[in-house]
Amino acid sequence: MKTAYLYVRVSTDEQKRKGYSLPEQEDRLLKYCEQNQIVVKGIFREDFLAKDFNRPEWKKIIKKLKSNKKRPAENILFIKWDRFSQNIEYAYQMLGILRGLNTKPLAIDQPIDFDVPESIVMLAVYLSIPEAENNRRGRNASDGIRRSRKMGRWAGRAPMGYINQSTQEGRKIIVPKQPQAGLIKWAFEQFVKGTYSINQVRIMTVQKGLQCSKNNFGKYYAILFIAG
Repeated sequence: MKTAYLYVRVSTDEQKRKGYSLPEQEDRLLKYCEQNQIVVKGIFREDFLAKDFNRPEWKKIIKKLKSNKKRPAENILFIKWDRFSQNIEYAYQMLGILRGLNTKPLAIDQPIDFDVPESIVMLAVYLSIPEAENNRRGRNASDGIRRSRKMGRWAGRAPMGYINQSTQEGRKIIVPKQPQAGLIKWAFEQFVKGTYSINQVRIMTVQKGLQCSKNNFGKYYAILFIAG
């Protein structure tokens, strides 16, 4: 009789966005095993966001597989390939590791027959789609932040020289905080002349009264462009 380890994974963001849940995934996998007469050897529940395989529960699976020196044929079942990985480079690296452990990862909603050479094309599609979605989502988020800041909105913590405030409409904005804002603007004006290095500008600005360490001044260097 076939056996398998069940792997369910979700992050808080994904659960809100896609409706994923650990119990839902687990229930579907258990029903699949029952219908296909597969004995469940263990269930690993991962509530952890990671781009690579440095996940607590996944590491437990690998440790268990490595503990059996006889290397019997094993299976790891999950719902879709994006539960396995959302990074195609790390995914192929892990596939190699599992191959060495005589273990097959299988997605019940996106089945792949590893004995069929042509199946590697479909596998590449399944693995690349979640990575492309992540990249697009990240780009959209970055574009949204830039658009909001151009419109005067600032949802995060105010940078040095500014304080957080809300308009009467509830819009989050930042406003200059004197004298720090004036000193940062002066620092920007000195730097764009091209005469001084960023460290020289920092020293002169500190001498004028700005309280800021060398590390923090470098950290907030990009804010000089906003001040200008």
